Amino acid sequence: MLSEFRLPALGADMDEGTVVQWNVAPGDTVTRGQVVAVVETDKGAIDVEIFEDGVIRELVVAPGTKVPVGTVLARLETQAPVTAPQSPPAPMGVGQRESPAPSPAPGQKRGGDLEGERTSAARPRISPAARARARELGVEVGSLTGSGPGGAITIEDVQKAGLTPRPPGDKAGEGARESARAGERGGGMREAIAAAMSRSKREIPHYYLSLTTDVTAAVEWLAARNASVPVTERLLFAALLIKAVALSCVDFKGFSGFYRDGRYEESPLVHVGVAVAIRGGGLVAPAIMDTAQKPLPVLMEEFRQLVTRARAGRLRASELAAPTIILTSLGESAVDAVFPIIQPPQVAIVGAGAVGFRPWVVDGTVVPRQVIALSLGADHRVTDGRLGAQFLARIAERVAAPDSL
Repeated sequence: MLSEFRLPALGADMDEGTVVQWNVAPGDTVTRGQVVAVVETDKGAIDVEIFEDGVIRELVVAPGTKVPVGTVLARLETQAPVTAPQSPPAPMGVGQRESPAPSPAPGQKRGGDLEGERTSAARPRISPAARARARELGVEVGSLTGSGPGGAITIEDVQKAGLTPRPPGDKAGEGARESARAGERGGGMREAIAAAMSRSKREIPHYYLSLTTDVTAAVEWLAARNASVPVTERLLFAALLIKAVALSCVDFKGFSGFYRDGRYEESPLVHVGVAVAIRGGGLVAPAIMDTAQKPLPVLMEEFRQLVTRARAGRLRASELAAPTIILTSLGESAVDAVFPIIQPPQVAIVGAGAVGFRPWVVDGTVVPRQVIALSLGADHRVTDGRLGAQFLARIAERVAAPDSL
């Protein structure tokens, strides 16, 4: 049976994307979760996975083509052949296609290896890796002559150009051009975020709650633990927040899921999305999958990797589409509290300010304690303030008792 693989929405602020690379070719067998393409959005280059097993029959969208969300990118046969012949069998109805694409010959480059075969002559033939390196070195790809197959620009071509001395003043000019390009990317993301948040405020009846809690014991526990382990195994306070949010979602229904087609769908697993600021401005909120089940050290390592890949612009589509609830923390700033806006189709978002010393009453005496302001933005179509208050209080309780995480 033929099935269509469409460009997924990688967040509420995404309307379109540009296919920059195919990792598969017609005739290739694919499995669910396999990265089959790279799509460039305002959030960077996103690895896009396929959602079912099958055999690729047709790549519909050529590299370099910008298409809206929902566009058919490829077609695949979801019933793989029982035996694996030397060459892929002809798909059903292949003769009726308007422009059938022949399977690559043995040893031939795959269509995804270059941004290529069907790209217009005006667009340089260059692999995504070489293009990314060109951006890092400030090299204009349009000025290069490729040494690869068919004149394709390789990483080696980019490296050579990056090492070639430039005339006086050219570095400044190139730096200005790169800054302009970064500004354009950041501006595009800013506009996309603004559109998504405007939609959220129009369509979702938000309610907001805030709670300030004493986390002195948690900070001391964290310091003692980190002093006893290598630097690479130390935890950040953010890890405690992430795990506390995940476990509280298990305790209370109505905060981890999606509101679609006029009804709420509770997610069977909690995938906490973490807001990450990226270079050039803007935010992404990729998910740590099955957050509630991960021990703190594992969660911390995945969090570090997620932040690194987010800022390098190499996230997976599933990580951007999967969050069932988001945590946005301004712990590195001096902000006391944040009141965030829900990212649809989610129904809740948790905010955290900076941990800081405040006068606090303990056993009738005012003493300095380290406290944090937690906040909740939630969807009134699904929960109300009373349940939201209990949910936020549970997060505070769990953060204050890190041994339970």
